[in-house]
Amino acid sequence: MLPDYLAKAVPNPIGKRAPWYANTAPTYAGIFLWIAFYQQMAGGTLQHGGLALCLVALAVAGILSYALYYRVPAMLGMKTGFPLYVVGSSTFGTAGGYIMPGLLMGVLQIGWFAVGTFFSADYILRGMGMASKPGTLSFGIVCVLWGGCMAFAGAKGVQYVSKIALFLNAIPLLMLIAVLFQTSGGIARYQVAPAQENSFGAFTMMIAIVIGFFATAGAAGADFGMNARNEKDVRWGGLVGITLAVMVAGGLPLLAVAGAHGSGLTTSWDFGEVVQAIGGPIASAMLFLFAIASIPAACFCAFIAGNSFNTMIPSVPRVSSTMAAGAVGVLLAITGVAANLIGFFTIVGASFGPIIGAMVADYLLAGRKWSGPREGVNLAGYGAWLLGFIVGILPTDISPLSPEMKSYVQPAVVYSFLVGFVVYYVLAKAGLQSKPVAMPKAA
Repeated sequence: MLPDYLAKAVPNPIGKRAPWYANTAPTYAGIFLWIAFYQQMAGGTLQHGGLALCLVALAVAGILSYALYYRVPAMLGMKTGFPLYVVGSSTFGTAGGYIMPGLLMGVLQIGWFAVGTFFSADYILRGMGMASKPGTLSFGIVCVLWGGCMAFAGAKGVQYVSKIALFLNAIPLLMLIAVLFQTSGGIARYQVAPAQENSFGAFTMMIAIVIGFFATAGAAGADFGMNARNEKDVRWGGLVGITLAVMVAGGLPLLAVAGAHGSGLTTSWDFGEVVQAIGGPIASAMLFLFAIASIPAACFCAFIAGNSFNTMIPSVPRVSSTMAAGAVGVLLAITGVAANLIGFFTIVGASFGPIIGAMVADYLLAGRKWSGPREGVNLAGYGAWLLGFIVGILPTDISPLSPEMKSYVQPAVVYSFLVGFVVYYVLAKAGLQSKPVAMPKAA
């Protein structure tokens, strides 16, 4: 017998689907316009490589995100009408699907909720002219109030948030343009300090940051794909909402930070510090607006986490699981754990890189279609994930290696995808795939 999350799954009919410009593209673009994407991007990239190099790396990262991490999950969703946790049962099995990608998606969404809460509280306090420091009473109060409201909205009113999401997405885009306008005078004067120059490291770090940020959203391409009418919607929704959005939402902050350094406005690589350095009521207003624009992302993170836990553990009400997930996220924000974006992106990429790599291999082995759920735990999928995850969390500073070898550790997130793909393919050919199980036909 199939578990409930498969037995009760109903494909999304064609009549309820919409064109790419009405769902996939604007939603994905909103993800990249979230402050968490570009807040710390310049520190490990622009700091060590020229502006032109970093912009090229952004374009490469956007193409890889589309081609490797989004395309196959979206095609699976489009062809079947099923969401990620259903199509993932082919790669990991009917029982294995509970953990991956089911519960793992929910756990990582808690981390994203924590990140959103941390930076929203940070920007709110900065906008009020107050010190922003994790662990302080003022920071904790803002985190609790903000996180509690966002979790409740995600549990009870996400449909209302989605109606204003497109409008709210325009706010950070306008703010990015405004910040760039304030700092553009110094762009031509920006130069990398010779002692810090590391072009290869800057290029690969940019790829690691972008894909690490995008990995879970790439797997969720199945959920976007189930709302696509055809392959054209999948293609254009990804090229515009992912590849183009990465270049715009990442390129504008990089230009602004370069301009701020070139004009001597600040020595910080933190985008929030650049905004604050502009000074006056304009800077305060922009900080508040960046926080307000984070509302959709925060609510959707809470919603996806609660929905994931409720789907896999239906005995726990969705509202309860959503609020519990939000409480954990708030705690991570208050303590400052959520401030380490690069470390979090590494974990996300290492977790979902091999998941998507294995899904791509499974898709190709099945003749570019969904083979259906597989019995129990699919060892090919779990073996691919384990080895890929180990590769994905390789430290960037491996002391026994020579300095020349250290720089080639990144982008580990891409290596983890490739390992997941190759290992799944080899194990499947070796006969370690579980047998397919028939899905009940929809009424």
